[in-house]
Amino acid sequence: MDINKQIVDQWVHKMVKDCPDWFLDHRDENRKISRAFIIIGAASYLSIESSEAESLLTDGGNDAGIDAIYIGDTDNDNVSFPVVIFQAKYTFDLTKDSNFPSNSVMRVTNAIKAIFNPEKDLIMNSILRQKVTEIRALIMDGYIPDIRCVMLNNGLIWNAEGDQHINEVKNDQIEFIHYNHHDIVKQFQRKNQINEKLYLSGKSVIEDFNFKRVVVGKMNIKEIADLLDRHGEGLLEKNIRRHLGIHKNRVNSDIQQTLISEKRSNFYFFNNGITMVCSQFNYNNFTEENRLINVKDLQIINGGQTSKTILQTINDHPDIDFSQSFILVRLYELPGEEHDEMLADITFATNSQNPVDLRDLRANQKYQQQLEIAVGQLGYTYKRKRDSGLGDSIPSSVAAEAVFAIWNKKPHIAKYKRNELFGKFYHEIFSDLNAAQLLIAVFIYRYCDSQRKRNTLIQKIPHLPYSNYFMSTIIGDLLLKDLGITLKQLTHINFELAKNQFESTKDDLYRRANDKMIAGLREMYPEGYEDIDPRRLSSTFRSSFLLEKVTL
Repeated sequence: MDINKQIVDQWVHKMVKDCPDWFLDHRDENRKISRAFIIIGAASYLSIESSEAESLLTDGGNDAGIDAIYIGDTDNDNVSFPVVIFQAKYTFDLTKDSNFPSNSVMRVTNAIKAIFNPEKDLIMNSILRQKVTEIRALIMDGYIPDIRCVMLNNGLIWNAEGDQHINEVKNDQIEFIHYNHHDIVKQFQRKNQINEKLYLSGKSVIEDFNFKRVVVGKMNIKEIADLLDRHGEGLLEKNIRRHLGIHKNRVNSDIQQTLISEKRSNFYFFNNGITMVCSQFNYNNFTEENRLINVKDLQIINGGQTSKTILQTINDHPDIDFSQSFILVRLYELPGEEHDEMLADITFATNSQNPVDLRDLRANQKYQQQLEIAVGQLGYTYKRKRDSGLGDSIPSSVAAEAVFAIWNKKPHIAKYKRNELFGKFYHEIFSDLNAAQLLIAVFIYRYCDSQRKRNTLIQKIPHLPYSNYFMSTIIGDLLLKDLGITLKQLTHINFELAKNQFESTKDDLYRRANDKMIAGLREMYPEGYEDIDPRRLSSTFRSSFLLEKVTL
């Protein structure tokens, strides 16, 4: 029996046991296991915590073959936004190697045709409808979706019939990906230390200064491709930028075009190169050229997209001779824990030309380390480092959204500009934040998010699928007034009092917040907000116009 299937099966059973609240609506044990598999697969693929992945679920009756949807931030420069769609199939007989079902592929492709066309109807459950309405509202505002459809299973890729269904809908905006138990295990194991040998062609420079060491040289691109082929995403553990795909990114496309043209022998001069870090390197001091460098704990911190594009180009063009194609390589030796901040500074500087996920860079900074300790002292677990682990805790990403929406009163930014929370808005969120403020914000945020998923409430409150961040802001305001304190007065001393006050009155707080929300919406839409197009209603919560009306 495949050991990776067993590992994943153990994980899904453990999740069902450890996180029962995620499966309250599912009595059938197999249905719970299937749902846990979706959560684990999405968490693994997106490199997020399982608690974040659980919030992406759309599975259930009338799900149109869509089990989960991730909608990323809008990109103002390219007028685009990423969407990742998950369809999962779990085979309970672990001795079987089944292909991803072609009829499931067909359901997904049919759903995609409707989801991304605002004029088409689709039978959907309430949670899926929320996501689709948000997507269509963005499309109506002129944003273009970059779509990845992830077919997730614990078996084999789809067959030729599945390819036929995919070809009916495939274009430059969409990519179909097979992701299975091997990929899941590989992603969870990616923290393993990588020890390698780097062959530098020609002359290279090795210098020691400020108690650090650096190598600057050039490598043949096939050496880079072989490295990535052997270690995959594990080599990019500290690289915070995601590979965007050749057809979706002009820079990657230009790299490929250069490599397959007659200009490939000058590739060294056209590319900014690759930056690597390690904890230690050594070499033969008597060698002046063509050095073989022994490297411990190797990572690529800049040039991950370039490396993946090189690998893909070489794989796609096996007949091309790349023997004279080289790339600039910089290798920094940064031994010991004390160099984490130096690593963060280098990573930030070398990645600053493109949008990045900065959460990993901030993880070792003072604010984050202090919050981890302080939250722990109050009896909770705060995850300052990005981790696709299986447990439930408070990721720094969730804390940032909650705090920025509630205490900073920026719900429209917290939801739609998440990539900037650890960049432009980082100090605004974390510099004066204490553990009690963080935890109360997260409690409010999670409660409002859980209300968004209740069908009975959605039928009564039309704004509910889109307003949960705004509702969190209002509740935070009301809670402080009920306690008779300011935000600065909320500390570890009165944390238990504030927590108990919220827990005992949260339903009433939600009712009062909803009254404020409805009053504000009726002021904005005198004709009746209940009757306006859901896409227009969704757009209302992407700006601050409503905020003053509901937080006075």
